[in-house]
Order: sequence, then structure tokens, then C-alpha cells
Amino acid sequence: MAGLFGLFGSATGALKRAKRLIAGGKRAEAFPLLAKAAEARIPEAEFQVARCYLEGTGVPPSAIEGARWLERAATQGFVEAQSMLAALYVHGVPASAGLVAAAAASELSAGRPAAALFTQNEPAKPDFERALDWASKAAAQGSPDGQALLGYILTSGPEAMRDLERAEDLYRRSAAADCPQGKLGYGLALLRRASKPEENVAGATSLAGAAEAGLPTAQYLLGVLHEQGTGVEKDTAKAVAFYKLAAEKGLRSAQARYGLALLEGRGIPKDPLAGESWLRRAALAGDPEAAALIGDIYVRGGELPPNHAEAAMWFRRAAEAGHRMAARALGMLYLTGAGVPRDPAEAARWFRTSAEAGDMQSKYDLAALVLQGQGSAEDGIRTREWFEQAAASGDLVAAFNYGVCLAQGVGVERDDRRAAEWLRKAADGVVNAQYWYGRMLLEGRGVEQNLEEGRSWVARASEAGMTEAQVLLAEMMVNGRGGPRDHHAALALFQRAATAGHVGAMFAVGALYGGGHDIPWDRPQAQRFFRMAAERGHAHAQMMLGRYLARGLAGETNYDDARTWLKRAVEQGLTEAQGDLAALPPHPAAPAQADAGAR
Repeated sequence: MAGLFGLFGSATGALKRAKRLIAGGKRAEAFPLLAKAAEARIPEAEFQVARCYLEGTGVPPSAIEGARWLERAATQGFVEAQSMLAALYVHGVPASAGLVAAAAASELSAGRPAAALFTQNEPAKPDFERALDWASKAAAQGSPDGQALLGYILTSGPEAMRDLERAEDLYRRSAAADCPQGKLGYGLALLRRASKPEENVAGATSLAGAAEAGLPTAQYLLGVLHEQGTGVEKDTAKAVAFYKLAAEKGLRSAQARYGLALLEGRGIPKDPLAGESWLRRAALAGDPEAAALIGDIYVRGGELPPNHAEAAMWFRRAAEAGHRMAARALGMLYLTGAGVPRDPAEAARWFRTSAEAGDMQSKYDLAALVLQGQGSAEDGIRTREWFEQAAASGDLVAAFNYGVCLAQGVGVERDDRRAAEWLRKAADGVVNAQYWYGRMLLEGRGVEQNLEEGRSWVARASEAGMTEAQVLLAEMMVNGRGGPRDHHAALALFQRAATAGHVGAMFAVGALYGGGHDIPWDRPQAQRFFRMAAERGHAHAQMMLGRYLARGLAGETNYDDARTWLKRAVEQGLTEAQGDLAALPPHPAAPAQADAGAR
């Protein structure tokens, strides 16, 4: 017995010496003494050895060894070990030894094992069963940290474990013992069930106590309350100050909010460069919203220069983390070839990702690609199913898209009759459907042909500003199809469409001014509009411009330019222009050169 007592006494002395070294900031030097005391099964020494392994002080870091030594101390009833072991199991112990599981040093040094959050190089699965067991033991001994941890498990653990009423009571007792984690949990519990202003005030007050103790989550949440004016006076500057405190401690949600405040100059002087830097930190820490915001910054440009390649990188990071709007934005970049190679298939992939996450606009984007022959067969079926389901619930835009799928056989066998039925339903509220249904009537597709009614529907779409409808209605007015001829009204419609960039309308305006219609001849105007359309690749406009220049119909003769435009028309397959090209003199005459020079 004397030998055993001597060994235990020696171990106790080693622990005392180790504690003096720890107090002097020499934890690494203390480890051999702690190990000696721990081997003698002194619980406090076992707990301190566990901390050394978790923090990597005096020994290589190892979450596995840390958990083993914590369990030895906790089994002997050492309450701090029970609390910390519960925290470790909540956050998960990595499956392999040697991984860093660094405790939050400031919280540990303050004796707050419940606040010790661990990080590791590979994901670790939480073990709530073990966490509940050890937190319950610590809480039963009156540990404020254990009570806070047990409250957390009962609030945020698996559904079967949850007991919000008991959790709030545990948080209240922990907060009363001045535990910052308890104050944080109690404040959140009060705010969660608050129905009166005074309850919001009580919740904010409890959070303020946790924030004063330096908990970054509490500081962030207090910032949110100040920004919203919930339980505290609304004060954007104070909100941003709290975001800054939490951001500097590495809380990514606070970094994102602080970065956005700097970017917008909200509650703080505007600083786009610093704002982008804080958003970047949050994004690199895994915040998808921050990554999406950075992508948006580089797409829009402004105070920071636009950079579509940079935008694509950040949109991709956010999209891969599940941000649906970033997925759509990335799809748009691939669709237009901005910052990335143009790739409709890749665009379809990201539209699909965004659509499956619930973004309706991406469904329409994907449908547009499918209707253009892009995307996979599965995309066609998927988009048709989306629109069919939405159309059945009364969505008129979906009814239009479903009608188009039926009319073009996208994801379903072509069915003109059903297409016409759905397009007619959608036409009551969707401009595009008015145009499509009008065309179905004009062509007699799925319905009995009715030129007058078809023109009427196209006219409705035209009045709503749809360019394609304006062009079709103008053509019908020129030909007197489905109603009276009206070349003056047709000219006005063609001009509106031309102003909107419709190349065919530009050619049509030139043709109306060129003669043979109920419009006074104006060949200089005709040539101007032919040139506008020719420069945009319209083959007939190129031929007409070549003729005007070859014959001087607008007062200008230029054989060289005529030859250029006629050749372009021929290259596009317009054989009619070959005769005009052959009729040009091999060498321009002197007067033609003079005219060209004057021009």
C-alpha cells in the first residue's frame, strides 16, 4: 500500500508542477508531467492530456487520442471532461488519427469546454447518442457548460431527441450561471417563441451577454437584431460593428454581411475593395451567398472592373454549393460565351441544376435551349413535365410553354390539337401565346384555319410590343391577308420592329420605300434601310443594296461596293444576285469613281 500511495503522491506532485507550468504558458513543457499523472488515473491530469492532444501542444495533434483521454476522465466523473467529450461528439471525431482537432483556444483557456469547436481536415459524422449521454451526465452535476450543450442537443439534434421546452430550461439555468453559451442558447430560445416586444427585448439582452463574452455567433446575431430593430433599437451602424467583431473571429456569415455593408456603404463608409475582400474570405470559407455576390460584382462591374472569367469562377463555387441563382448565372455565361467558352450544353446543365433547385426562370431558360435543339432528350421530357404540371395548376406561362412543347414535339409526341388548346388558354394572359395561337389559326394547325381571327390575335400581341408579332401583322397588312391592306400602318410597324433590331423589318422598310406600294418613293431611305439589313447578314438586303449602288438608284453609284454586296448575297446562296454581279462592268468608269470619291 505504501508503494502505491507513494506512486499516487508522486503523480499528484507532477500534476501540481504541470499546472504551474501551464499557468506560465508552458503547456508543451508540462505534458510529460501531465502524462505521468494521467497514467496514475488522476482525472484532472487525464483531462489536461486530452487537451494537449486536441490542441497539439507538446504532442502531435490527434482527435482520437484526445477523445480517448477525455473518456477516461469523464468515466471517473470529471465534469469538464464530460462537457468537452459531449462537444467533441456533437462535432464528430474523425475516423483516422493524426488529424487536427484544434479547440477554440480562447474558450478553452476561459474554462468553457462547451464552446470548444473542433475543425478537422476530413468530414466527421456527429454522434448525438454519445453526446447526449455525456452532456446529460455533466448537466446532472450542475455544469453550466454541460447544461448549454444538452440544451443544444435537445434543440438541434436529431428530431427524436428534440425537446424545446426542456432545452430552454437548461439554457436558462446555464445563462444564470454566467455561461456565454447558455446565454446564447437562452436568447435564441426566447426570440424563437417571442410574441410580444418585451420577449424580444429579453432575448436580445441574453444575446448581448453572450456577445460581451466574445462569442462570435452571438455578436453576429446581435448585429442582425440591430439591423432589423428586433428587441433593440434599429441601428445599422451598430449592426455593422457587431458584424465586424464576429467577422474578425472568422465567422463566415458575419464576414459576408460585413463585406456587403462595405460594398454598399451601409452603416459604414463605402469601400468596395475591402468589401470584396471580406466577401472573398466568407466565400472561401464555404459561404455560397458570398461567392454568388462576388460573381455578381464582377459581372456588373462599376467601381470594380468587370471580369467575366472571375465571375464564372465564383458563380461555379456558389453553384456547386447549391446556390440556385448562381447556377443560373453560370448558365447564362456559358450561353453567351462571357468569361468561358460558349457551350450551350454546359449552359443547359447549369440551367437544369438551378431549375431542379426550384428556380422557375431557369426552367424557361432550359426550355428555350431545348426548343432550339440544345439539351438532352431527358431535358426535353423534364421540361415538358415541369410545364405540364404547372399548366394543370393554372399557370398561364407554363400553359404557353407546354403548348409549345406539344406543337414542336419536345419531350412528347407532337400534337397540334392539344397544343392549340393550351395556347388558347394561355393567350388570355400571355403575349407570346397570343402570337403563337394566332399563327396556329393562320396556318390551320390543330384548329380550323381562320385568317381574320388569327390576325386579331397577332394584332393583340403586336399592341403589347412583341416584335415578331409586329412584323407578322405588318406583312399581313401589306398583303391584305386576314383583313384590309394598310401599307402606311405596315410601314409604322416595320419601323418599330427595325428600331428594336429586327433585321427582316429593316429590309421590309427598305422595300416599302423602294416603290410599288402605297408609300411615296424614297430611294435614299430605301438604300439606308437595305444597308442596315445587309450589314447584319440579310441576303436579299445585300442583293438590293448591290443593285442600288450599281444603278445609282439613290443618286449614288459605286461599282466596287456593289460588287462586294452582290458577292456576299451569292455566297449566302442567293443565285438571283449572280446576274446582277455578271452585269457589272469589269472596271469602274471614271464618273463612277468620281461619284464614289465624292461620297
